[in-house]
Parts: sequence; structure tokens; C-alpha cells
Amino acid sequence: MAMDSMAASIGVSVPVLRFLLCFAATVPLSFICRFLPRGLPKHLYSAAVGVVLSYLSFGVSSNLHFLVPMFLGYASMLLFRPRCGILTFFLGFGYLIGCHVYYMSGDAWKEGGIDATGALMVLTLKVISCAVNYNDGLLKEEGLREAQKKYRLVKLPSLLEYIGYCLCCGSHFAGPVYEMKDYLDWTEEKGIWSPEAKGPSPSPYGATIRALLQAGFCMAMYLNLVPHFPLSKFTDPTYHEWCFWKKLSYQYMSGFTARWKYYFIWSISEASIIISGLGFSGWTDSSPPKPRWDRAKNVDIIGVEFAKSAVTIPTVWNIQVSTWLRHYVYERLIQSGKKPGFFQLLATQTVSAVWHGLYPGYIIFFVQSALMIAGSRVIYRWQQAVPPTKALAKNVLVIMNFAYTLLVLNYSCVGFMVLSLNETLASYGSVYYVGTIVPVVTILLGKVIKPGRPARSKAEKEQ
Repeated sequence: MAMDSMAASIGVSVPVLRFLLCFAATVPLSFICRFLPRGLPKHLYSAAVGVVLSYLSFGVSSNLHFLVPMFLGYASMLLFRPRCGILTFFLGFGYLIGCHVYYMSGDAWKEGGIDATGALMVLTLKVISCAVNYNDGLLKEEGLREAQKKYRLVKLPSLLEYIGYCLCCGSHFAGPVYEMKDYLDWTEEKGIWSPEAKGPSPSPYGATIRALLQAGFCMAMYLNLVPHFPLSKFTDPTYHEWCFWKKLSYQYMSGFTARWKYYFIWSISEASIIISGLGFSGWTDSSPPKPRWDRAKNVDIIGVEFAKSAVTIPTVWNIQVSTWLRHYVYERLIQSGKKPGFFQLLATQTVSAVWHGLYPGYIIFFVQSALMIAGSRVIYRWQQAVPPTKALAKNVLVIMNFAYTLLVLNYSCVGFMVLSLNETLASYGSVYYVGTIVPVVTILLGKVIKPGRPARSKAEKEQ
């Protein structure tokens, strides 16, 4: 009865409230990690807390679902090391796709429900990266990229280390995704966590409080905005009677509103990882040096809302998943000696779409995002080709890229929110597919208007 009344008071279902309470509990539970001895106690605690929180949030079935990709990944590393990366990639994604199809979670999420599929998505990425890095441990360092050298695993993690990594204090609920090498260094107090490392042990409290305050602000923004910009409006006949600019404005406000929900979730997960100490990523070069918490950061709110170019969106939105996609999909599709092109970009966005689910809205959104980024790159090349003496022309192109990103991003994200094919096409069609036509035309113009090499100043030429 208490759960029912509490859920009703904040306008969510009981399962969502149960998840939110467990999710908020990751912060104090992660705080306890700071006082545990290194090694075995930390692994046991990380695994146990993850299992209990999963059970309380989603029930027994969730832990059974999580066991499948975890078992497949560990078995691949144990039995088929030379192929464990690619095996785990396809087996992990295969099981995730099966769960997406069976549960059709997107419909539940739209209606305010929740299930374990979201956590399974994060867990799948962690399992795959661990297997790929163990596979990389067989390769010689010559020819490997910096990320491969940094995260490769020469030795197979123990089963307890592996479970602790996968479920560490509920970090699988919403991320951020981190590497097994970092987790092992943190639990064993090695690398930047070593007592002998540069500088004293950094205090996490200021950064944690900032993340929690940010979470409170984001939730307040979402709860205040969502009654005014419901997704149901896109199927309301009155929406289609509006003029072009009003419909375009509503699409922007719908996307703007929905993003605050993600900002809230990621701010809580950021606070959890920071206060545990795992979020620490080194010291700045400033004087005096300041601690960096990049490993915990999943979103840069200002960077998203005022992005000057669509190319920067993956570096400021769902940052750790974008980093995972770059390291384990995009970079590994680039042939030696060749530059990446639209194929690598489209393939990466397709993997991202499948990871989110098989709804048409997801697929269309990520194809749209590939076009959006490709178009933004064209504008950026034009911008770079403008001589420094023509500041006005350069500023016009900067504003043009900002407006282009604002338009195409918020037009495209409607598909991500409504999910169904009919609603996606209806919302796009209501504004004459402007967010699809503009990127395509920009890309085609880039084939015709080819800028020369980026302009250099006189001083640069003399150097």
C-alpha cells in the first residue's frame, strides 16, 4: 500500500518506483566500496550487491537473463580464446535481440513500465568488451591501436572477478560501461588507484554532490515539462492542423523534454561510480592538479543542447556507449592503411540501433543520425576551408552547422521516442521530411562543392 501511494504521488508505476529506489540505493552502496579491503572482499561485495539489486528491481528472472550472456562470454574465453571476441559479440547480441523481440520493451518504456532488458543491454556491452580484450591479449602490441594496448587482457579473469565486473554495485542498470582492466586495477589498487600513484587519493564528495544536484534539477525539469509535451500529441488530429513551424517547434520541445529523463538517470549513475572511486580517471595538468572523473561521465548536457556540430554528439551523449561503439565496432571495421568512410559510420549506427531494439523508430533514427553526421562533416569542411581573414563567412558557417544540428537532431529523435513505423513516418511527413532532405542535399552538395585544403594563417605558413 505504501508503494502504491508513493508511486501514485509521483505519477509512476510500482515497478518503476521499485527500480528507482534500487537505482538510488546504488549511491550509498557504492560508497561502502571505499572502505573495503582490496581484492576478494571488493569482488564479493560488488557481485552480491549487483545480484540483490537486480532481484529487488526486476525479480528472479532478471538474474537468470543476466547469467546467459555472462556464461556465454566466460565460456568463450575459457574454451575458444582465439575466437572468443567475435563469438561473444554475436552470441551476446543474439540473446539480446531475442529478449528485445520477446519482451518488446520499447512499448513498456513508452507507457511508463520497465523490465530487465535495459540492464541487459549494458551488461551485453561489458561482456563483449571483456572477451574482445582477452582475445587481443594474444596479439602482439605492434600494430595495435592505443585503446587495444591499454585494455588488452593477457590473463583470464577469475569467475568472481568477472561477476563482480559485470554487476558491480548495480552499474549494469544504466551504465556507465567501463573496462575490465580498469575494474581490476581499481579493486586491486593498481595504476592510478595505487597508493604510490601521483598525488593523494582524490576526494569524490564534491563531484558526487554536483552529480546529485544535477540529477535533482534534471528530474524537476522533466516532471515540469512532460505534461505539456506528451508523445500522444503526434497522433492527435489537432497536431496535423498546425502550421509547419509550430509542428517543428513541438518536435524540438518533445525531444528536449525527453532528454531530461536520460540526464537524470545518467547523473545518478555518475554519482554512484564517482563515490565508489572507480570513476576516477587521473589528474589534470593544471596547477594545482585537479581530479578527473571522466570514467563516470555519460553526458554533457550543455554539449548536447548547444552542439555546434552533429559530429560532436557521440562525444557528449551516452558517452561511454559511444566510446564502446568507437573502440569495438567503428575502429575495427577500418582496413589497415585506409581512412574510415560512410560505411563504417553506417555500420556503427546500425549496431547501435540493434542494441537499442528492433523497433522501426530506432532503425530509422540511427540511419538518420548517420546522415546527420555525414552532412555536418561537409559543413565543417567548408568552414575549415574559409581563410582566417574572412571571419564573417566562417561565423556564418558555424551558425549554419549549429542550426543544421538543432534541426536534424530533434526531427530525427521523434522516431526514437514514438518507435512505431507509422507514427515515425507520420511525424516526419508532417514537416515534409525536412530533417531527411536537408542532410541528403548537404551530402550531395559536398560532392559538388569540394573545398580545398584547410586555410592556414600567414604565421602558420611561415612556420
